Formats: sequence, C-alpha cells, structure tokens
Amino acid sequence: MNRRYTLVLPTLALAMMAACTRYEPLDFQVEAPESALVQEDINAYQALKSYINRASNPQFKLGVALSLSPYVAKGVMYRLANRNFDEIVLGYEMKHGAVVQANGTLALDNVTNLLSTAKAAGMAVYGHTLCWHANQNAAYLNGLIAPLIFTSPAYPNDLKNTALLDGTFSSWGKTGTITVEEGAGMNGGKAVKLIAGAGNTPEALQLITPAINAVAGHKYEIICYVKSDQDGEGRVAFEGLRNNTPFTSFSTNISWKEIRVQVSDITGTNFKVHLDLGYKPGVTYYLDVSNIYVYDTQGTPTITNLVKNGDFETGSAWGGWGTGSTRGITADGMGTGNKGKAFYVTNTAKAANYWDIQTSYAFDKALDNGETYNLSFWVKGTAEGIIRPELQSANYASNGFGQVPVTKEWKQVNISTKTTAADRIRLIFSYGEFAGTVYIDDVVLSNAKAVGSVTTTVQKSAAEKEVIIGNALEAWISGMMVACKNDVHAWDAVNEPMDDGKPAELKTGIGKTLPADHFYWQDYLGKDYAVRAFQLARKYGNADDKLFINDYNLEYSLDKCRGLIAYVQYLESKGVKVNGIGTQMHISTTTSKANISEMFKLLAATGKLIKVSEMDIGVGVKTSAATAEHYKAQAELYQYVIQQYFELVPAAQRYGITFWSPLDSPASSSWRAGEPIGIWTEAYVRKLAYSTSCQALETATK
Repeated sequence: MNRRYTLVLPTLALAMMAACTRYEPLDFQVEAPESALVQEDINAYQALKSYINRASNPQFKLGVALSLSPYVAKGVMYRLANRNFDEIVLGYEMKHGAVVQANGTLALDNVTNLLSTAKAAGMAVYGHTLCWHANQNAAYLNGLIAPLIFTSPAYPNDLKNTALLDGTFSSWGKTGTITVEEGAGMNGGKAVKLIAGAGNTPEALQLITPAINAVAGHKYEIICYVKSDQDGEGRVAFEGLRNNTPFTSFSTNISWKEIRVQVSDITGTNFKVHLDLGYKPGVTYYLDVSNIYVYDTQGTPTITNLVKNGDFETGSAWGGWGTGSTRGITADGMGTGNKGKAFYVTNTAKAANYWDIQTSYAFDKALDNGETYNLSFWVKGTAEGIIRPELQSANYASNGFGQVPVTKEWKQVNISTKTTAADRIRLIFSYGEFAGTVYIDDVVLSNAKAVGSVTTTVQKSAAEKEVIIGNALEAWISGMMVACKNDVHAWDAVNEPMDDGKPAELKTGIGKTLPADHFYWQDYLGKDYAVRAFQLARKYGNADDKLFINDYNLEYSLDKCRGLIAYVQYLESKGVKVNGIGTQMHISTTTSKANISEMFKLLAATGKLIKVSEMDIGVGVKTSAATAEHYKAQAELYQYVIQQYFELVPAAQRYGITFWSPLDSPASSSWRAGEPIGIWTEAYVRKLAYSTSCQALETATK
C-alpha cells in the first residue's frame, strides 16, 4: 500500500455529519476537531494515479475531461491534471463544431497548441469525437445539401435554345457524343447529355453556341448549369474576343452547379461560347437546356427590382424603429442557402401592436397608382410567428400584402397587392407580432406587368446528399487524423449512435426540430455511416490507433447496451475493426448497482477494450442542499464503479476510466449545473469521493 488507512468509510462519513451542507475543507476547530481530522486524512492521500498497479495494468489509463484554455494556460487545472491523471480528453474543442469553419476549412491551431502542451507535460490526449450528431457545424453541413436557388436574369436572353429543345442542334457546333435527353434537366426538364470518350483533350467533347449578336464594349454575362455522373472538369472558351484565352475552368459533380462568366473585350458584332468537357475520359455531363443565358448587362432590363441591393450583399441595412428591437446585416454565409448575407431584425418580445416594430425601404419615386406589384423574398426566423409587409405613403396609409407566416427554415414568399393611391413611397415590414429574430433575403418588388427574374429552386436528391455528406465526413476526419496523427492514438470514432426509445435502432433527426448544432450523419449515409467513420479513421490515422464506439445510459438501459453491442457486431460484419466500447456513466447515487455490474459483464463479454469514458456521479440535489449522507453515498458509488470495472473487465480489456467532471459543477455550468458531481469541490478541495477512489484503485489493481 502507498499509505495506511487511518479511518474507514463509515467513520469518515460520521465525522462529516457535523459539516455544513456545502462540501468545504474542514478546518481545525475546537467545536469540531473530528471534522478537521477527516479532511486531514483525505488530504494526506497521494496523487490519484499513483494508486494504480502498473505491473498488472500496463495499458490502463486514468483520464480526465477538461476545457482547452485552462490547460494550455498552465494554471491550476493543468497542474491537477498532470499530477493525477495519465490522459486528457477535451469536452468540446476537438469536435466538428469547434474546428470546422463556415467555409468548410479546419481551424486546427487550438488543437495543435493543446497537443504540444500535453506532449511537453508527458500527458496523453484522447480524441473526442470524430462522428457525432451534436456539437456539429450544422449550418455548414446543411448548406452543402441546401437546394440550388437561382433567379433568371432581368434582361433579354441573347442566346436562343430552340435548337436544343427540339434536339436538332441547328447552328450549334458539337464534337463528341452529344444528345438531348428528356427528364434529365433541372426539375425534370430537358438536358444536353455529353459523354466524354477515351481522350483527354478539352476539345474532344465540345458544344459551341451559334453566333450571339453583341455590342462592342458592352459586358456580357454567360450563365449555365452543369452536373456530371462523377467528378468532372470543364472550361468555358470563346470566339470573337480580343483574347479567347485564358479559359474559365470549373469542376463538376453529381449536383447541379452554376457556371457564371463575364466578358467585355468583344471585337466585332458577335461572339460564340465554347463549352469544353473532354478533360476526363468516361464522364457523362448534363447541361440544363432551359437555363442557359447570355445577356447584355448594359442592355434594357425586362424587369426592374424597385428594391436596390435586395440581396444585402453590399452590407447596407434598412432603417427601422421599435423599442427593444435591433436590426442589421448578418455575417457572410447566413443568407439564403447558407450563402451570402441577409437582413435581420431582432425583437425581444411581441408588441402591443403589429406596427410597433418596423423596417422601411424608401423608393426613388412613388409607385404607379392602380398597378399590381409583386413582392418576392426569402424569410426564416428563430421562432415561428407573423410579419406583415405593405406599401405605404408618408401619411401612413397603405396597401398591405397580408400576414406572412415565418418558420424556422428558409422559405420563399411570393405575394401581390394593388396600389390605390399615387403616393406609395416606401416598403414597410412590421414585426410586432414576432418574438425572436427574423432573417430576410433576396427581396424583389416589381410591377406585375414586367416579365423575367423568375426564381427557381432545385432540390438535391437523396443520392446527391449521400455523396456530398460522405465527402464532408471524409474531409473532416482526414483533416483531424492527419493533424493529430503523431500525438493522438485513441479516438471515439463514433459517439452516441443508439436511440433511447428504440435501443436496437440508430438515432435519427428526421421529424424533429433540431438544435442549431445538431446534424445526424446517419440520416444521409444510412446504417453504414459508422462503417465509413471507422474506415476513414483507420485510413488517415495510424494502423495501431485504438478506435472506440461510445454511448450513454448503458447502465440505465441494458437493452441499449445490448443494442450497441449488436451494432458493433454489424460494423465488424462489414469489415471494420472496432477496438473498444466506451460507456459514459453520467450517473447518480440512485443508479442501480445491479445494472452497473450487469453492464460491465455484457461489455466484457464482447472481448473488446472497455473504457469508462465519461464518469461523473451526482447526488440528486444542488450543492447548497447536499448533506453528509449525500457525500457518503457519492463516495461509495465512485468506489463501487471502480471496483466493479476491475473485477468484471479482464485486465487485457481495461483501457481506462475517465473522470468527466473532476470538480463539482458550478451553478453557471451547462452540465449538471450546481450539482456536486466531482471528487474535488469547485475550489479544488478533495472530497470524500477522492479518498474512496484512491482506495478502490489501489485495492482493485493489486
């Protein structure tokens, strides 16, 4: 033994009965000398990890969860962790939501800083976590699979597509296998199908437009939509420019992609556009027939949007008023489809009248009387509610568009109203019936007599989403594994897969209103999403990395424990190696000890490494209400869990135990707020549970 036990657990607990409800260090006092002796005995214990017999448990790791900042700052938590534990795991900072940025890149400076700090201290780092549904950059992931939304130009199309619609290709030039296919275009329209042959020169698969009439010196924009059956490559080239090269190159994939090019150095009265797709052999491309545009940006528009900068990309917000409300322009990436900017209004509470909170856009001149005006915009909110747009005069008389319901998802609104006065001078939005934040984007107001600027939405198919999300998973896991390869050798490859209500099935986000940081990979990749995660972790990591699957409530629901074990068996039937199973064990003093023991038996029977991955034990009340009996029960359960782990899990399968919350949880914490769950107090004072944990480690690892 490392020390002599001067008091047994019941004696310790009895002495603590005299203490106040909050667990505090016990001072030497005349009226309570026994309490002081108890705390003195607890403080006399050595560092927690020193009680592990390494000879009989050579691979066992005693872990602790913490936040990145306190550790790299090398403060008290840095010293506590290094002194008492073998391994650290970050609660948040190595997760998708913390690392993946709005554009999909990985911000890894914090992670690499942690790894170098831990390495210098001789501390191992456990990777948590590669594939989970929570703490994800869901805005980025949802943006990848958002519908393609585009608005046709508000100018006449100088390129006629009649010969494509009828399949004759009259006046069009083509090289290679090129046909027109029904139903292959966007939203079921026609598409030009172009199949690359065995060559690899761009001109080997080429479509050339007829000559397009042009005005020298004017700027022309070319827009088209292309996709391919596999990753492809193309370019846009020209005839009739001063410099027909350099070319505009682009890549393609299974989703429709917008290709947009501008040219202005036209030498004569016309020019041609080349679409060259012969780079990659065997790729089949599709060009949407109904949405190929070539137009003069300096021509006469067929439609005029009376709301300038209706897409808010210049960063200019509308004016407004209303007590308790704010308004402005969002950051880039928060607009429709998670692209560009949007205008927002935040209202803290519903007002007495709908007009109490408003925003206003002033027209250059009053609208025409007796005309019908169409209003189109995209809208979503942080809650559901109502807003009201209207065309208003200076005297507040107006023509309203009616109530517009707002949901938590982007939706396009198309509404109309007719002016009944010649002095309608502004567009007003009223938000008094809405509590929360409303986001508005792509506002178009036009006279109904105008044509053009039609907005089209193209949804991505389930097959497209599977490919896109699969690629995103690979980008994330490969980036993390490569960055951490030299320093992290154990990971939660998959976290919390099993459903609580249906413990033999996977979780799903379908039909749920999801928090902002939730994204269920399995809803797009299917049951084999975890197969992919393990394959990718193995591919980009080290051959001998320990890869775990981890879940919670396995001691609460033994059926969930069995469901997780069955899923592990399924994964391995697909050819992946699962090294270990983690059980989180966020438990309390009322948790069934019989269930705890049975869980360890079930897990041990798998032959896998077993890790108590996130252990903390609560007492069911806040610290202010905790009594000595609560602390005694907590200390006993910490001791019981450790003893049962070592008794029921064979030595070769013992990966380790991680204390998820070493300190009691402060009232401000989002995790079990204000509850005494650790083996230290918030003030870093050892509790009775510290001494029983030491005893359990020493006796169990003999």
